Amino acid sequence: MKTIFFDVDTQIDFLFSAGALYVPGSERILPLVAKLNHWAAENGIPVISTMDAHAENDPEFRHWPAHCVVGTVGQRKPERSLLKTRVVVPSYEANVDVSGAQQILLEKQSVDCFTNANIHKVLDALEAERYLVYGVVTEICVKNALFGLLETGRRVEIVADVTKSLNREEARSMVVEFRSRGGVKTSAASVMKERFSSGAE
Repeated sequence: MKTIFFDVDTQIDFLFSAGALYVPGSERILPLVAKLNHWAAENGIPVISTMDAHAENDPEFRHWPAHCVVGTVGQRKPERSLLKTRVVVPSYEANVDVSGAQQILLEKQSVDCFTNANIHKVLDALEAERYLVYGVVTEICVKNALFGLLETGRRVEIVADVTKSLNREEARSMVVEFRSRGGVKTSAASVMKERFSSGAE
């Protein structure tokens, strides 16, 4: 089963206490994020890493504190979570070639990665049958990725121990709803014990 790893918004502004929109405790999932990303690369599995990429006056800042402004340290992913062969996919419509990329940095200016105009082209090019999703925030951006991917009709799994929430009750409710729609809950240890077909095959 061709698989893609889906790493949601693991950026400095969210993961560290000095970040502009810190998710408490999220630094604790970074070692597993890095491990999953590199394990995927070693096994020929592409990683889609969604990334907020905001302008200084982004409309989203009416609802959230300013964060992940392009060009700032906070907008970056930690080095340990980056893979060697990367391609950036902007949120505006563009010709994109993701062939051979270990990591696809999918930019967005919204809590919903499906607002990226190129996401369906990327997913079609990768021809995955299964998505494994992890990152932050469980009940916001991870939720939007999970439910958007379910709409593709593919198998979608949340790597539950590699997510972090702002509201535990909302996160629990989201996971219940996700599973009721056919989503699957798994763990990093379970993922790395499996044998996968690469999304690039």
